[in-house]
Amino acid sequence: MFLPELRFRWLAGLASVASLALLAACSGAGLSAADERRVFRYNQPEALTSLDPAFARNQANSWAVAQLYNGLLELDSTLQPAPALARRYEISPDGLTYTFWLRREAKFHASEAFAGGQGRPVVASDFVYSFRRLFDAGTASPGGWIFRGKVLEDSKGNISDTCFVAVNDSTLRIHLKAPFIPFLSLLTMPYTYVVPHEAVAKYGKDFREHPVGTGPFQFKVWDEGNVLLYHRNPHYWRVDAQGKPLPYLDAVAISFIADRKTEFLTFLQGKLDFLSGIREGSRDLILNPDGSVRADFQGRFNLQKAPYLNTEYLGFQLDSTNLTGEQARQGRALRDVRVRQALSYALNRPELLAYVLNHVGRPGESGFVPAALPSFSPAKVPGYTFLPQKARALLAAAGYGARRPLQLRLSTVAERKAVAEYLQKNWADVGVQVQIDINQSAAQQELVDNGRAAFFSKSWLGDYPDAENYLALFYSPNFSPAGPDKTHYKSAEYDRLYTQAIREQDAAQRTALYQQMDRLVVRDQPVISLYYDEIIRLTQRNVQGLTANPMNQLLLERVRKQ
Repeated sequence: MFLPELRFRWLAGLASVASLALLAACSGAGLSAADERRVFRYNQPEALTSLDPAFARNQANSWAVAQLYNGLLELDSTLQPAPALARRYEISPDGLTYTFWLRREAKFHASEAFAGGQGRPVVASDFVYSFRRLFDAGTASPGGWIFRGKVLEDSKGNISDTCFVAVNDSTLRIHLKAPFIPFLSLLTMPYTYVVPHEAVAKYGKDFREHPVGTGPFQFKVWDEGNVLLYHRNPHYWRVDAQGKPLPYLDAVAISFIADRKTEFLTFLQGKLDFLSGIREGSRDLILNPDGSVRADFQGRFNLQKAPYLNTEYLGFQLDSTNLTGEQARQGRALRDVRVRQALSYALNRPELLAYVLNHVGRPGESGFVPAALPSFSPAKVPGYTFLPQKARALLAAAGYGARRPLQLRLSTVAERKAVAEYLQKNWADVGVQVQIDINQSAAQQELVDNGRAAFFSKSWLGDYPDAENYLALFYSPNFSPAGPDKTHYKSAEYDRLYTQAIREQDAAQRTALYQQMDRLVVRDQPVISLYYDEIIRLTQRNVQGLTANPMNQLLLERVRKQ
């Protein structure tokens, strides 16, 4: 083990190359004369593929577009939908018509796409265009699902011409085919950010790298793989409580250091202002086993820890259609609910969090809905605790034991290897032999989506903060690959409750229905909830106004550097 002072010298030495590269990239983009206190610097290790909100399908893209665009609504500090470009809204008593009245002061960024190069006001028809664009085959956006099946459709099941209506320049209406209570939450997602048709027409496919939005920052330059630079939008529509124009920062500089350790070391040198997440390679460098910050780093940066809308889980493929060979044999064993329950009782989740994850997360001892949502309740949705004797009894009842051991293969990815190895030991203690198959992320996704993995590890990061987004994974019309039901779980009782819940306007009644559905998931165990994740954020001590929320959004319009 390194002594603290030796560890720091080692980290600082490794960081120097990355920090110099970042400084060079920013200087090359014209930041050398800028006041560093007005430039916010963060790193994006995962691939950033587009600055077009129609492709905001992952965190990298979502964070980047969130600085450039706005939607009708946004999430407030309690994760409730609140007005953004819509100054107010109204829902009809039958839950089928949503009317939005727009702000008149919001304008698109200055762009060559507009006459004279100046941004124009946002009008209701811009939202009609932006929403319909998600269904355009030429756009090929993955975001059409947020409206499909919810808004009005024609007799062929296509999106109706009348589902999005610009009543006038400042009034927009959306018509649903049936009530869908989480609909307002859907309208906070980056897919729904407004874009101008002029810019899309001018740049075509290249709109991905020539973004034009209404947000607090506007695009300056993108040297792919090196640096992305935004400048302050001088005509942003929002002001703070004292009437001062937002944002406070002059610029945002995004680097693309792929190596997690190098990213962390660059942060330690003060060349990044913010890090999200502590990866396996750096977790033990920063945190003690009990989750506290190591003594040699205390006082050097701020650490925020908050609930995260992410459930880490193991899934069982309950549909034999696409299982072959050994996977088919496993599938037969795993379709016995007693086996699935035994595998869950065998796991010591608190110990997993303590020994493998430095207490980052909460044991998955309730249902599938994570701890950050209102319907979460270990009392009303009791899950599985560590009961190895009960696991052995269930296995014996299913016909497995010393004479007939249960042998399984768990499909996972490299970043979950340490967790899988810990689970492997738990299962061995109750007589279950589990081999771990490590796959590339894309291969793992393909296996799971197409039903070719009998037993697999996955996570579900919420698209929007409503329990429906988690419980939709078990609604049988949502079978993958077209939908999120990756286990092909099917229950008439569950489907009935789901259909009832998404139409229930009373919040307390809806919560009760969510909990009833989650209890069915616990009972039938199409998935094993391992743990409910937590966000770990590191910021330099001079950063103010950057707060964590369970959606792990990155919102910079109110951030300051002192």
